[in-house]
Amino acid sequence: MTEKRLWWKHGIIYQIYPRSFQDTNGDGIGDLAGVIQHLDYIQDLGVDAIWLSPINPSPDVDFGYDVADYHTIDPKFGNLQDFERLTQEAHKRNLHIIMDLVLSHSSDQHRWFQEAQKSVDNPYHNWYIWRDPAPDGGVPNNWMAMFGGSAWEYVEHLNKYYYHMFTKGQPDLNWHNPEVRSTMLDVFRYWLDKGVDGFRLDVFNNYFQDQQFRDNPPEAGFSLRKLVRKFEAQKHIYDTNQPEMIEVVEDIRSIMDCYPERYVVGETFLASSAQARTFIGPNRLHAGFDYGFCNAPFSAQAYGQAIQYWDALHGKDAWPNYFFNNHDTPRSTSRFARGDSDAIPKLLLTMQLTVRGTPYLYYGEEIGIRDISLPRSLIQDPVGKQYWPFNKGRDGCRSPMQWSARENAGFTSGEPWLPVNKDYRVRNVEAQAASPASLLAFYKELIAIRRAHPALNAGALELISTDDDDLLIYQRQEGDEKILVVLNFSRQITTCQLPIENFNKWELLYAGNEAITSQMTENDLNLPAYGFAILISRSE
Repeated sequence: MTEKRLWWKHGIIYQIYPRSFQDTNGDGIGDLAGVIQHLDYIQDLGVDAIWLSPINPSPDVDFGYDVADYHTIDPKFGNLQDFERLTQEAHKRNLHIIMDLVLSHSSDQHRWFQEAQKSVDNPYHNWYIWRDPAPDGGVPNNWMAMFGGSAWEYVEHLNKYYYHMFTKGQPDLNWHNPEVRSTMLDVFRYWLDKGVDGFRLDVFNNYFQDQQFRDNPPEAGFSLRKLVRKFEAQKHIYDTNQPEMIEVVEDIRSIMDCYPERYVVGETFLASSAQARTFIGPNRLHAGFDYGFCNAPFSAQAYGQAIQYWDALHGKDAWPNYFFNNHDTPRSTSRFARGDSDAIPKLLLTMQLTVRGTPYLYYGEEIGIRDISLPRSLIQDPVGKQYWPFNKGRDGCRSPMQWSARENAGFTSGEPWLPVNKDYRVRNVEAQAASPASLLAFYKELIAIRRAHPALNAGALELISTDDDDLLIYQRQEGDEKILVVLNFSRQITTCQLPIENFNKWELLYAGNEAITSQMTENDLNLPAYGFAILISRSE
């Protein structure tokens, strides 16, 4: 018997970076009204949920990941009424809303921190992590900030340091304080009561630090990267991923389970795939992100190993997820696509949408948006400002959505907060919607096939061995339905005699929307360069 379809498990989640999606008031920054404006487009794409990057008030030291108020909406995006309208309109279209919660740290502009730094006797002082100077007057220990420099910032009038894993404008909250813990757990209830369907937890396993504040040991080996970015020269044993986190994810799950069909996924931070899996399960988070798939090199073998490992880690009592793109990662089109061709993006999407797990799509990837390249003077991301030219930051993958060939790609009537990619006149939603061979049409077709076949959205996965290193082959099965997926990672035309019995019992279900696609002969499967085939077994 096929299990009940769950939107977060069998469906697809579409991430929106609100600043860059659609601006409706001409200030150059996307807003909630802009998301509402395109809900029909999102529904037509065929996805099940929208994950919104942070929309709480923020001074934007780290563009929303420094929250100044957990209980309302940043005016640049709209207000609570706009958010409630977005939720209502999304639900009318059977779209679910996932909020990004940044609970490991707040902005230094949050009223809690403004109070905390007034005095050691202030009731909010212990809401953050403070330490006395070392005996020599220096920093309390050797912990480094991920965005550069020491993780400790000195406050002279208190003669104390506060801790920040990221920028000094993002002081870490003291989750060992019961008041902090209780208040942050109430944030979940607050937004759930407003109809939110789920949460993505930013760097959630960073909520706790070692209470003895021991120095991190050095990472073995030398590299220029470690010399430039000293954060990477340490093993992060004591500043993140502490055992106290398990009890908190259980508390979070118990809150989520009080509401029907809600979902929580964690961004595991500085953790191995196996560590990430420990936070996932029936009484813990529904899912956790793993970068093994996203970071794998472009090869059939590398992806096969990543899929096999991540899938096996989840077993039968948990559900994996997969992504290629998000607001922190260079777009896969810029990493892998050759020129203007969308052949590789189509191949990668086929893999992502046919393995066992929830696919996460990032706005614009459905039309193949490429990263923008910025001169140093235009870089806004704190990572790029700190580490340029070794790391140019994350602005490249956050450029405005390309809706049309009109000025600023139809994103804004004003000056966009980041430049639009120069190719917007040829690569945009309006143009691709009119072409049956476009990447956008391909996304819609493949999503519809995934939705229609339980083997693809819910079935077990079995990798099939092959002697061809450029082929990745696997079978999905749910009940009596069997589907075979064959992916060609070579730039060469490939003929494949499938290493399975009863070849003639398979028929071609889908091979893409290009002029040249995979073809079946009596005994062989012929795949074009970067081609694929999805086959379905005829019922016996």
